[in-house]
Amino acid sequence: MKVREAITLITLLTAVIWMTGCGTKDNSGPAPARNTTYILKVKDVLGVTGTVTFTETSGTVATVDISLTGAPSGTHPAELCMHTAIEGGAVVIELNPIDATGKSSTAVTSLTYTQLIAYDGFIKVVKSSSEPGVILAQGDIGGNAMTGTSKTYTLDTVGTYGVSGTALFEKRVNGTTLLTLTVTGIIANGVYPATINLGSITTVGGGPVAKTLNHVAGATGKSYTNIRSLDNGMAITYDNWLVYSGYINIYQTAVGLGNIICHGNIGSNRP
Repeated sequence: MKVREAITLITLLTAVIWMTGCGTKDNSGPAPARNTTYILKVKDVLGVTGTVTFTETSGTVATVDISLTGAPSGTHPAELCMHTAIEGGAVVIELNPIDATGKSSTAVTSLTYTQLIAYDGFIKVVKSSSEPGVILAQGDIGGNAMTGTSKTYTLDTVGTYGVSGTALFEKRVNGTTLLTLTVTGIIANGVYPATINLGSITTVGGGPVAKTLNHVAGATGKSYTNIRSLDNGMAITYDNWLVYSGYINIYQTAVGLGNIICHGNIGSNRP
């Protein structure tokens, strides 16, 4: 009896194992498509915002989907351009225009998904083919996307000008820097030169200009500069700026020692 019972038990276990194996489903289907979304910000027409999404359709094809809200009626040309929105750059890919629904979809074969999410570029949507200078929305993509890492330095008034502000350094994915100067107390509608100089604000005779920045606009109190290199061509990254021995000057008119209205140390000169 014991031998017979053992044989019966083995037979039952074998049947259970066989049925369990047959009932197993294969859930190893194709992996979901990879995608990355970037924000498009208002530029020349208030109220327009949107997104652009890159989707890996295949190893050689990527789909670029743009969605806008608040855009005026009509169709609006869209472009993928080189460099950052601040710098501007040549058109690399003409995308399908934004239609009446506020959307556009383009299959891209000249750049893969992997290349797009590392690309040194930006997306721009303009009002119409007859008004290409009116930008509805734009946004940096790929290597130019912001990482969220930043450092802010204060800028103090010089003499009796009463001008002060901040310098915000922001790190991009590719390691380059977006520098935003925000100044208060300046004369409206003026244009004010700005520089990064070597040394500190206590440097006797002033340190030499290392990087010429975009002028501060008096109407907004803002200046935006994308920094890849110094004026001498030497490449410099966001991390380099954190330890750089330098300072920022903002001038009333032309660059000059007696013309400084606001300044502040940066990098290794600040705690």
